[in-house]
Amino acid sequence: MTSLKSINQDDLRSHNLSVIIDTLLRAPSPMSRANLAKTTGLTKATISLLAGMLLEHGVVRELEPESAQPAYGRPSTPLTIASGSWAGIGLQINTDGYGCMALDLAGQVVASRWVDDDMRQTDADDIFAKLNRVSQAVERKLRQRGYGVVGSGLALPGLVTDDMQLLMARNLGWEHLNLGSYELVQRLDLMPGNEAKMAALAQIPGYATQEQPRSGAGSRALEACELTPTDSFIYISTDIGIGGAVVHKGTVEVGDHGFAGELGHVSVDVNGPACRCGRRGCLETYAGRRALVEAAGIAQGDEAVNPKAVEELYRRWQAGDPKAVDAIDRALDALVSVMASAINLADVGTVMLGGFWANFDGSLTARLQRRLSHQILARDRIHPRVLLPRVADKPALQGAAEVGLRNFIDNPLAYF
Repeated sequence: MTSLKSINQDDLRSHNLSVIIDTLLRAPSPMSRANLAKTTGLTKATISLLAGMLLEHGVVRELEPESAQPAYGRPSTPLTIASGSWAGIGLQINTDGYGCMALDLAGQVVASRWVDDDMRQTDADDIFAKLNRVSQAVERKLRQRGYGVVGSGLALPGLVTDDMQLLMARNLGWEHLNLGSYELVQRLDLMPGNEAKMAALAQIPGYATQEQPRSGAGSRALEACELTPTDSFIYISTDIGIGGAVVHKGTVEVGDHGFAGELGHVSVDVNGPACRCGRRGCLETYAGRRALVEAAGIAQGDEAVNPKAVEELYRRWQAGDPKAVDAIDRALDALVSVMASAINLADVGTVMLGGFWANFDGSLTARLQRRLSHQILARDRIHPRVLLPRVADKPALQGAAEVGLRNFIDNPLAYF
């Protein structure tokens, strides 16, 4: 006779706590204990017990009882995610600098610091040492405010393996780094990952922070509010290089080796410009920041990645400069081609355009959407949307902090 396995009560309790936290994070408004029981399928007695634990440990807080008097019993008391107790730390090394952010479950940025720097051909050891010092300053602020740190993520502009290797970050000039050898990574038990995937995580409502109410001022705000926690979308991250991520029903798809979503190296012309990856005609060679500035005749080589050169590109494009307009139009053609291929391949109808392209005029998304609709194979059933990011400023940095917060959400009892 097969022996029965005993149920680990702590594991079951931690799972149920996680379900309650996830439900509150994704809820459009605070929820009563009765609504939580109905939504999660847990009993009212279980909800009452676990809500008490979450209140005691500063994960949730009670709001004023609802004003509408029920037909019988006491008015219900809504619960919402609390600020002030638990934080995740996000770190990022990018082509334009490095920095650190502490984020709590309520979506509040507790502390943040970013160092602008030209990161091309920098020494990795030196940058990791500097980032370590930046992180320590942020950690001191967290301790002063009484926060507990529950996890940390590190966003990098390159290919990161499960065994802590950075295979390449060509726009930094880095290859084959053992990330686990750095003091910063060891001290914080960092979870490194690709910056585009972490930026995509930051766009998922309720992934690790409570969704914040957003004002409806302007078309950009409306466009950026159209995702739900379980939506699927393709995220395109644009900078000097171009990355991407495929999100399926609220989960980032990483592929067998963790490299899924490298849309910047999809070729749109086999006879096109040479790319640093070794191929020709990659999207990055048309729609990357450096490529656009060079094509518009503003600057070449190292000068083409200067932020002022990008500002000049915007100015010339808005003024109708022929070379700037032509460069943008060629880049749009390349973007639409890659978007259509990704939609046809992944069967996902929504594309979010992040990075420096999100700074262009809001009408750009409408132009992309119109062009895209004619290139979808199943155009009679799929009506593509092109959205702007809901988190546009340093999204990978926030996503890295949310990776840290998920440690707590997935196993809260380990921190009580």
